[in-house]
Amino acid sequence: MSGAGAAARRETARRPADSWTRALRERIERTVPPGQALPDRQPVFVSSWIYVFGVLTVASLVVVVATGCVLAVGGVAWWHVSSLGHFVNSLHLWSVELFFGFMVIHLWGKFWMAAWRGGRLLTWVTGVIAFVTSIGTAFTGYLSQSNFDSQWISAEAKDGINAIGVGAWFNVLNPGQMLLWHVVLLPLAIGLITVLHVVLVRRHGVVPPIDARDGE
Repeated sequence: MSGAGAAARRETARRPADSWTRALRERIERTVPPGQALPDRQPVFVSSWIYVFGVLTVASLVVVVATGCVLAVGGVAWWHVSSLGHFVNSLHLWSVELFFGFMVIHLWGKFWMAAWRGGRLLTWVTGVIAFVTSIGTAFTGYLSQSNFDSQWISAEAKDGINAIGVGAWFNVLNPGQMLLWHVVLLPLAIGLITVLHVVLVRRHGVVPPIDARDGE
């Protein structure tokens, strides 16, 4: 058995170093340094309240997605006639309201902190893109209510959408198309951008205050 074990070890040693598993592991380590993905300590300046709103934004996004999935299970209009649907729809609405409130505070806080410092430009850009994409997602959500409000909003919005030349493929008068944008395409985009944003934050670390001293 010992001879077989030694032979297996020699065979492992002769394997090429450029295997895909090793390349993937090294890629992950280059993207997020060891110990940065889930750190157990943070710089002292992170105890400030302004650093809380990024986490609150992600937490409210999780509630938005969870309640949206529950609404999707029942169909496109069941929340209008079901008490449970009313409750879940209210959770979905207010989690969206909190999501935008937290995100706006987070965005403005990082703007005044010049959060693009220290090689964090892409982190800032992905945050802004996530905010703009969220506006489109909320807009299509209003168009997917299957009530008079959604009809009125879509009728009022069609001229503006057509004026910018995108009405041919983004038809706000088509409730089915708007529903798919709301529950599939835009949430997928927000999810991917959010993951990239969080990875970049973990890679570069949270931005320190402008007046932070070295070593804090």
